[in-house]
Amino acid sequence: MPLSKHDPYTVREAAQIIALGIRIEKRRAYGKPTAALERQADRIREKAQAREDARGRK
Repeated sequence: MPLSKHDPYTVREAAQIIALGIRIEKRRAYGKPTAALERQADRIREKAQAREDARGRK
């Protein structure tokens, strides 16, 4: 179930993206690499958008 009718994300996906964003910012503060976490967030976003695009075509 989507978070709202305007967002492609479910509540779980939104929580995952927020948690990843927090982890990314903490790692940046310590000067550590964040590419893997950023790719993980991108995969979640792409999956949600693809699901919403497929739902809109039907």
